[in-house]
Amino acid sequence: MTSQPRPHNGRHHPHPPGRDQQVARLEKEVAQLRQAIASHATIDQAIGILICLHQLTPDDGFTVLRVASQLTNTKLHTVADAVLGWAQSRRPLPTPIKEALEEALRLHPRTD
Repeated sequence: MTSQPRPHNGRHHPHPPGRDQQVARLEKEVAQLRQAIASHATIDQAIGILICLHQLTPDDGFTVLRVASQLTNTKLHTVADAVLGWAQSRRPLPTPIKEALEEALRLHPRTD
């Protein structure tokens, strides 16, 4: 049970019109922002793995992930999550992602 705000005289004030819709919209936005932060961290970690394994620059690491994502028609964070899972547990990369990463690395060799 939620209580209504009370003025100093003890009477209930109704919520302003549209407040429930505004709260729902803000809750949805907060959830989306939390997901974006988590996804961004996964992508950054995957870029770090590619940098270490293939002596890439951060920009080239991102390009390789992006190209692999495009080649497989897979969301970027899904490709990054697969790379991260492979690095953490040696879980095999799904074949389409593995092949796309190999192709992306051929297309974008390291730059010094």
